[in-house]
This record gives sequence, C-alpha cells and structure tokens, in this order.
Amino acid sequence: MERIMKLLRYKSKLCILSTAVFLVMVPLMANAQLVTGLQGAQGSTIGPDGALYVTEGAVGRVSRVDPMTGEVTTFAEGLPPSLIGIGGASDVEFIDDTAYVLVTMVGFPFNFAGIDGLYRIDGPDSYTIIADIGTWSSNNPPATPFDLPNGVHYALEKYRGGLLVTDGHLNRLLWVSEYGDIVEFMAFDNIVPTGLEVHGNRVYMGQAGPSPHLPEDGLVVMFDAKSPVVTEVASGAPLIVDVEFGLGRTLYALAQGEWDGSFPGAPSLPFTGSLLEVNADGSMTEVAGPLNLPTSVEFIGNTAYVVTLTGEIWVIEDVSSPPFGRKR
Repeated sequence: MERIMKLLRYKSKLCILSTAVFLVMVPLMANAQLVTGLQGAQGSTIGPDGALYVTEGAVGRVSRVDPMTGEVTTFAEGLPPSLIGIGGASDVEFIDDTAYVLVTMVGFPFNFAGIDGLYRIDGPDSYTIIADIGTWSSNNPPATPFDLPNGVHYALEKYRGGLLVTDGHLNRLLWVSEYGDIVEFMAFDNIVPTGLEVHGNRVYMGQAGPSPHLPEDGLVVMFDAKSPVVTEVASGAPLIVDVEFGLGRTLYALAQGEWDGSFPGAPSLPFTGSLLEVNADGSMTEVAGPLNLPTSVEFIGNTAYVVTLTGEIWVIEDVSSPPFGRKR
C-alpha cells in the first residue's frame, strides 16, 4: 500500500508540473468582454476617478466606462467625428481634473473648415480648441516625405505640465502646453510613432514601423528631454500601437498584428493582435492573444483593459508575473 501511495504522489507531482509547463507556454486569452458597441474606439486613459475613458472617433464622443461593471456613460460629445472611417477623436488624457482630446484627420484635405488639434473638454457638450496642430504641422513640414501636411496625430500623454503628441504620418513627437504652445520635441525617420508612456523624465514610445509593419520594425524605444539619444528597449512585434506600465513597473506593448496590406494606415488582419511583456534582454513575450484589432491598453492593478477598433473592451486579469501576479 505504501508503494502505491508513493506512486500516486509521484504521478500527482508530474501532473502539476505538466500544468505549470502548459501555463508557461500558452498565453492568456482575454478573460471577459466588458463592453461592446463603442463606435470607432481608439484611445483610452484612466481618469482621476479611476474609471476608463475611451474615445469614439466615429461619433465624436468620449465615453466613461466603469471598470467593475462595464457601465458606459457619455462624458463628452459634439467633437468632430471621423470623415473617412478613421480619425476623429483619437485619444484622451487628463491634466488634474481637466480632460483633453486629440482630434485628427477632420481638417485639410478632408474638410477645409475642420481643425486637427487639441481640444479641452469644458462640459458634456462643450469644448475649447487649445491648439491647431494641423495648421502648425502644415506650416512646419518635416524632413521626411509625406502626403498629408496636417499629419495624423495618434496618441496623447501628460508630460511636464503639457501633453506629448505622436504624429504617425509626419514621424515626430510634439509637446503642447495647456495654453496651446506647440514645440517639436523630437523628429524621426519613417518609423511611424504610436502609443506613449511616461515614467519620470523618461518617455517610452511604440513604433509601428513603415508599411508593411514587419515584426522586426515593431519597436519600443525610450528617450528623455535631456538627451536626443533614442534607446531601443525591445523589438519583434507587428504594428505596435501602445505601450503601458503594469503592476511592478513591468512594461507592456500592445501589437495590433499582421497588417492587412490594403493601404498605408489600414488596420491589421482580425485576431492577429497580442499583449506582450517587455523583457530585460530586449525581447517580448506574448501574455495575451489572439486579440481582434486592439488599439490601446490601460492597467488597473494587475488587470489590463484592452480597447479594440471593433468597439469592445476586453478584461485580462492577473497579467503580471510573480511577485505581482500569477505564474505563467
């Protein structure tokens, strides 16, 4: 009997070991769909009240989402909507209790009266245009080739009393003050800058890379205001659209996936996206996927909230590794 019990304990240990190995090898799936029905969802942020705020470019709206219940309420509306299926309200960020929305591709050449720029939210249906970034960009063209002189403004991030803005078409990073002053923070080659994250003086930025957005061109880079040197942090994911810190200052990249090849600026193929952990050796490990056309990610504790172009928000729990999360 004792020999039989030892054998059973041995088999039990093997079973546990096999399960642990399986968890290491297989990335997480998105645990639950929190929200559906958003229209042209793209950018997101965590507001001062701890809720998610998501831009809906197709209808010129910013929605507030309760991260626990998924309840969606309108925070601001009446912003210029997308005119060609992409663009409109592309990202949102708070400075203290004041929200700012980045609006793109609603001006020249799509609408001669529209303004691509930074909009301050003054109320549920009112705003003030703080900076006409499109006109500034047209009057200050970059060295790299371009087709749209107003640019394609992608992401916002609070930094040093103002807001950083990536331009994925004119390949540069701008800094815009609360009063509308615009400064070129950094210019790049044709690397297609996308999502932003800040830690102290350091700026972390995603690069989608030029078409066809190959994995080797998908980078996470880092730099700061004190130095023009851009340091590569990680590479190896197709069409990186966002970067965010999770629990324990673990850095993550969100990749939209394999580009569909239809035209420059087109999204990826469905269900080819992923959430990846940035490793110390410059590699990236997939921790969740496949994701369907993700556009931005936010972290609350050890839970990731992934916004998708299809109008959904997916919850991925226990993302970070020990001691901050579950074993993988």
